[in-house]
Amino acid sequence: MIEQYVLDLQEVDGTMAAIVGGKGAHLGELSRIEGVRVPGGFCVTTDAFRQVMADEPSLDERLVELSRLNPDDREGIRTLSADIRRTIEEIAMPGDLAAAITRALARFDEGGQGAYAVRSSATAEDLPTASFAGQQDTYLNIMGPAAVLRHVSRCWASLFTERAVTYRLRNGFDHRAIHMAVVVQRMVLPYASGILFTADPVTGDRKVATVDAGFGLGEALVSGLVNPDVFKVRDGEVIAETLAAKQRAIHAVPTGGTREVAVDAGQQEQPALTRAQVVRLVGLGRRIEAHFGSPQDIEWCLVDDDFRIVQSRPITTLFPVPAADDEANHVYLSVGHQQMMTDAMKPLGLSVWQLTAMVEMHEAGGRLFVDVTPRLAAPASRAGLLDMVGKGDPLFRDALETVLDRGDFVPPAPSLPDAAPGGAPTSGAAGGGAPAPIANDPAIVRELIERSQRSIAALERDIRTKTGPELFDFLLDAFAEHKRVLGDRLSMQAIMAGMEATWWLNDKLLEWLGEKNAADTLTLSAPDNITSEMGLALLDVADVIRPYPEVVAFLQGVEDENFLDELAELPGGAEARDAIEAYLDRYGMRCVGEIDITRPRWSERPGTLLPVILDNVRIFGPGAAERRFEEGRQEARKKEQDVLTRLRALPDGEQKADETKRMIDRLRTFIGYREYPKYGIVSRSFVYKKALMQEAERLVRAGVLPEKEDIFYLTFRELHDVVRSKQADGRLIQRRKEAFRSYQALTVPRVLTSDGEAIAGSYRREDVPAGALVGLPVSAGTIEGRARVILDMAEADLQEGDILVTAYTDPSWSPLFVGIAGLVTEVGGLMTHGAVIAREYGLPAVVGVAQATRLIRDGQRIRVHGTDGYVEILD
Repeated sequence: MIEQYVLDLQEVDGTMAAIVGGKGAHLGELSRIEGVRVPGGFCVTTDAFRQVMADEPSLDERLVELSRLNPDDREGIRTLSADIRRTIEEIAMPGDLAAAITRALARFDEGGQGAYAVRSSATAEDLPTASFAGQQDTYLNIMGPAAVLRHVSRCWASLFTERAVTYRLRNGFDHRAIHMAVVVQRMVLPYASGILFTADPVTGDRKVATVDAGFGLGEALVSGLVNPDVFKVRDGEVIAETLAAKQRAIHAVPTGGTREVAVDAGQQEQPALTRAQVVRLVGLGRRIEAHFGSPQDIEWCLVDDDFRIVQSRPITTLFPVPAADDEANHVYLSVGHQQMMTDAMKPLGLSVWQLTAMVEMHEAGGRLFVDVTPRLAAPASRAGLLDMVGKGDPLFRDALETVLDRGDFVPPAPSLPDAAPGGAPTSGAAGGGAPAPIANDPAIVRELIERSQRSIAALERDIRTKTGPELFDFLLDAFAEHKRVLGDRLSMQAIMAGMEATWWLNDKLLEWLGEKNAADTLTLSAPDNITSEMGLALLDVADVIRPYPEVVAFLQGVEDENFLDELAELPGGAEARDAIEAYLDRYGMRCVGEIDITRPRWSERPGTLLPVILDNVRIFGPGAAERRFEEGRQEARKKEQDVLTRLRALPDGEQKADETKRMIDRLRTFIGYREYPKYGIVSRSFVYKKALMQEAERLVRAGVLPEKEDIFYLTFRELHDVVRSKQADGRLIQRRKEAFRSYQALTVPRVLTSDGEAIAGSYRREDVPAGALVGLPVSAGTIEGRARVILDMAEADLQEGDILVTAYTDPSWSPLFVGIAGLVTEVGGLMTHGAVIAREYGLPAVVGVAQATRLIRDGQRIRVHGTDGYVEILD
């Protein structure tokens, strides 16, 4: 039993995290890499921790209590975790364990009286998807066996620091499933120490390493006591350095422990490392990175011009790079920013979107990207690409121009035909020239809508009889039809006609009349806009419910999704149920993040709509939908007459007025249709999902899968194989779940290079007030009101005059738009769905405001300048 308590680092490798924790496993693996020197030591294994925890049975019930706490209950976490730590530290260490640790110390020096670092090493630590950095404790320069034993107990207790407990609660880790090992290493007394990132931690560039360096022990840097020297290295050369005045350092004390000391004045501004040492250290880091297969965060010490490595963990904050089958440079555009859904997607959702997209898409970090390198490389297509993405979202253009300004990252290449990088006409960005013009005829829109409806009806009819492998063969044919509908030439012409009319009107009316964004008002209540109709239709549902107080009270207390059946038992409940079900029949395939078919639809969770319905009941009176639509139509007509009258007073006024009239007619004929293809895509996708969920239920009944939602963590082709073979890899599904959880914490960049550099783009403006938040103006007007920062539509609680502030809005957010006065989002472009609906409803809107949901607090008064593109915080 004694042998299980202690393992020498030389006996440890990277597969032993369950025995020696993440840090111990990494250190053992590091010691096996040729040329890497790791201070000698040993691990007190998790068996020892489990033995000590078992000696105090009351701990188990306290861990159960801890797991029930909300991660925001700081006081509860603080009190209970302190109690658990105190109990662990007071447990007497078993004699056989103490003896094993003492013997291990004696192997390093007689009597074990030397100096040691005693370091926590949890089993959930230094993982590829969660580093847990800084969550548990490390003690330096601990001298003598008694002190080492005491600090081993402290390391065990540090598994339950307040920050560690909160981190686990937020990230879904079970307290009882995580155990603590302890690493005990010979203390090194460095001249300098610091951290090496083998990828730039700020930009994500995998080819640029960053070295932070200071004098003495690394704790001075980690604790923020001093600003470090910072060196950046690319291709074996220091490309940038910043030398800091390092006034303080931490050194070991001869009697044990550490202390803060002043650095000699003559040394303070001297570099902690020479450039040659920096390059040598980075070379060592590249060797470690290659061994572990991912960018590393490495802690190092310099002793007698020799580097010792005391820690290496994956950098978990970097956004993954799409896999490529060559070594060439690539530039990727985020599909999520174009589709207004930047959250991570599950594998089934990713693969179905890829199989139905018009262009090849690459997956990384649970998101999809389009490789635009060929179009950037060719001068002719480059101009068209930059022009189109710039019209939709200037941040895309600025980010791409940032890459091009590097000069040699995208080498020139022959021209290619233009195409839409987002893979769909609904993407909000295209790659160049417009389709051929079409007649300004409303019948075209009606025909396109009827075509889509016929295609979906045929899909619903034909899929009913398909099950098992036959279903998947059918779906592959359905995906081909999906792409045919998506690429329908007439549909794309209609979309472009509305977009080009918008751009023409804004450009010409600014030039002729000095009026910004005039098309915004001309768009109000445009016909055939399925997304704006969806918002107004929920007002009609509210009209049915409003006269029945018992129904309203019942809906306010709903806590599950089976409320529709119970609703019918109340006075007026049958009418309310029928109205909601009729709404779901037409719009129930929608939801937030709807491009991912694994997301629960409104039909599956109708309770999602209740907060919006109840807000509509409270805020509006009867007939609001029809009244609002008519008011918008009249305002657009009035704006048209005003513009045409003013134009006729100009030189060549009749000609200008005639051209403008044709474009206004074109705008109102086609701009509403722009929303319909996305509705068609989502309608088709919901048909696919319902059929796949029926297969999932069969797999659960057959014992192949424990839960039907497990299919979400398989790709379409993997699910096909499972259905055919009746066998599933449970470990693969579990790994996918863990990966998805880690992807949710990542922020997807607009533009990503194959070097891993994330480029957000910026607005180059100096014409806004100091302190204002800059974005893209997408719907004209200025509004002042209370900011409501809402990240989940189901948690909406709006008052009349509120301004919605959120990360992004896809069409599913449209029902909220009828009850707000303005809109601010972090993601979006001129022709994305939120912008289109904001214009149709006449809401001042600014999109693409970086970190809006963090910089604007819920309840603050703000002023949204929808014409000029900025937001002022007023209090």
